Amino acid sequence: MRKPFVLGLVAALAIGAGGCSRIKQNQGYLVDETLLSSIQPGVDNRDSVAKTLGRPTFSAQFDSGEWYYVTRNTGQFAFAKPKVESQSILIISFDKGGTVAKVERRGMDQIASISPEKDTTPTLGRSEGLLQELFGNLGSVGSGGFGGPNNTNTGRDGPR
Repeated sequence: MRKPFVLGLVAALAIGAGGCSRIKQNQGYLVDETLLSSIQPGVDNRDSVAKTLGRPTFSAQFDSGEWYYVTRNTGQFAFAKPKVESQSILIISFDKGGTVAKVERRGMDQIASISPEKDTTPTLGRSEGLLQELFGNLGSVGSGGFGGPNNTNTGRDGPR
């Protein structure tokens, strides 16, 4: 009788501990150091970089003078929010002629921590609830020109 209870308890603990294991995830570009070392400033151009390293994760927004290759490794426990363990940004800068000007690498110093305000974005203007929006005009709209006692419009020659 005691043996099945102990086996059941051990099985339950093993299943429960499996949910506490760390989940690791790699995102983005996987850097191959051999290929990266073959990129030479002043020698390579956009085409040779694209053939060697592949397409960049993204490029500079306005002048396309830089290509970015981003790698991020995260880890999390079960349903917790993933935390960044490491990040690497490979930046390849090109001159006006399209030749590689410099190759640099940045890391965790480029991570920005953003904390949203709430579930809603604060805006200017009125903040009314649903019922106020639906029934807010009740009683505020008058008869407005349909023959009430304050109407001075006689019809043919306009208001007097």
